[in-house]
Amino acid sequence: MSSARHDGRQPDQLRPISFIPHVAPHAAGSVLVSFGNTRVICAATIDEDVPRWMKMQRVEGGWLTAEYSMLPYSTLERKDRDISRGKLDGRSSEIQRLIGRALRAVTDLSKLGSRTIWIDCDVLQADGGTRTASITGGCVALAIALNKLMAAGKLKAFPLTKLVSAISAGVVNGQPVLDLDYIEDKDASVDFNVVMTESGEFVEVQGSGEEAVFTGAEMSAMLELATKGSAELVALQKKAILEADKPSGDALASLAAAFGR
Repeated sequence: MSSARHDGRQPDQLRPISFIPHVAPHAAGSVLVSFGNTRVICAATIDEDVPRWMKMQRVEGGWLTAEYSMLPYSTLERKDRDISRGKLDGRSSEIQRLIGRALRAVTDLSKLGSRTIWIDCDVLQADGGTRTASITGGCVALAIALNKLMAAGKLKAFPLTKLVSAISAGVVNGQPVLDLDYIEDKDASVDFNVVMTESGEFVEVQGSGEEAVFTGAEMSAMLELATKGSAELVALQKKAILEADKPSGDALASLAAAFGR
């Protein structure tokens, strides 16, 4: 495949992906995930209780939910905090619901016991694909937290049924490409976000033309790219989860290395 991308990547090539675990020491599981220059801290915390609606409806098991936010300095121009506007903006609300749906799709809530797991995704630096990075990193943080619960004897069976990841694909300058950064995303004629399990099943597909239309062939090409990218992400997720259980080094040094310091 010939390259027509501004950063020299091939159309089917991911940006450099990395996971640095244990960046939030007070969380049950945490990871700094990087998709190129997009960096998100994903942290899992555990509440030994369930939402009121579950108690009222006598729903057995536990619950998993997510929150998403972009820090004020994550974009080129300062982004106001949601609290300063008095409400969550529509984009953040839509993304955090997507993260929650994606992770619940691969979690057996009946095995969680009477507890809630919160997945907090805070964007440190945004360069396209913050929602896909949040889902992919959120799954790693969740797995780390569940491993801790299992090791502590608080779970009888592992609730995570399989890994889930997400990746973008789009049409840029007439070429279907994988994992769009901001420059590509703003100029894309078509933009897809694809959430998939490690078994190759689709959890959710979000796609639309940006004042443009797309063909069935282009859609098939984007889904093929996303499938390839998802498989690569799952391999990296598995490696990150396994390495998170090993004795960790200096987290600050790892963070400095991730930011090129």
